[in-house]
Amino acid sequence: MTEATLTVRVPLKLTRRGGRKLVISPEGSGPWAPEQARIDSTLVKALARAFRWRKQLETGVHTCIRDIAKAEQINESYVFRVYRLTMLAPDIIEAILDGRQPEWLALAKVMEPFPCEWKTQRVLLFSNGEDG
Repeated sequence: MTEATLTVRVPLKLTRRGGRKLVISPEGSGPWAPEQARIDSTLVKALARAFRWRKQLETGVHTCIRDIAKAEQINESYVFRVYRLTMLAPDIIEAILDGRQPEWLALAKVMEPFPCEWKTQRVLLFSNGEDG
């Protein structure tokens, strides 16, 4: 009896999401793996913070970004960049909260400057972000 060796190669991609390592299987890997929500807790927390800060500004708890930064003991620039997330299109926010955002979309990407127009945001954030 002769021994046979079988080598199986599975193309996988390792990426970081929300501070954790995530294994990404290749697209079209089969119907056996239904689409699962990929909730990025870091992104969700940033959105929650942004909307909390917006409410604090609207209700007069704080009068400006500087006041929020001072109260939270964090950098003004960071507060401003997170606060801008309140200007994302509602469907983009919903997709992030539901875990339906593209695999490559992480907090660092949405913290970069983005356009005010919702249609342009969708193209920028939901097209192939790996290109730019």
